[in-house]
Amino acid sequence: MTLRRLLLVFAGGAIGTAARLWFGLAIADAGGFPVATLLVNVLGSLLIGILAARLLQASDLRVFLGVGVLGGFTTYSAVMTGTIELWTDAPLLAFAYVTVSLVLGLAAAALGLRLGRPRSHARIAGAGS
Repeated sequence: MTLRRLLLVFAGGAIGTAARLWFGLAIADAGGFPVATLLVNVLGSLLIGILAARLLQASDLRVFLGVGVLGGFTTYSAVMTGTIELWTDAPLLAFAYVTVSLVLGLAAAALGLRLGRPRSHARIAGAGS
C-alpha cells in the first residue's frame, strides 16, 4: 500500500465514522434495539456491493470510498457489542438482531452487486421492443 492510498483510507474513514456517529445520534434505539447500527450496516452493505460491481479493485476511488468511507461507516464490532448487550436482558431479541443483521446485510450486498453490475447494450435494446 502506498502512502497516497493510506491517506485516502484515513480521510475516507474520518468521513464514514462521522456519518455513522451522526446516524447514531439522529436515530434512537428502540427499547435497547440498536436501530441505527442495523440501518447503517444494511445501507453500507448495499453501497459496498454497488462499489464492488462498479469500480476496479485497484482504483484510488474504490480505496477511498469502499475501504475508507464505507469501512468507517459500517461496523461489525457494534453489531457484536449490541448483541451481547441485548443478550443479558432479552436473549431472543439479541438472536433476532444478529440474525436480521446478517440476513439483511447479505441481501443488501447482493442487491448492491446486482444494481452496480454494468448492463449490456444488447439487453437494454431488447428490453425496449
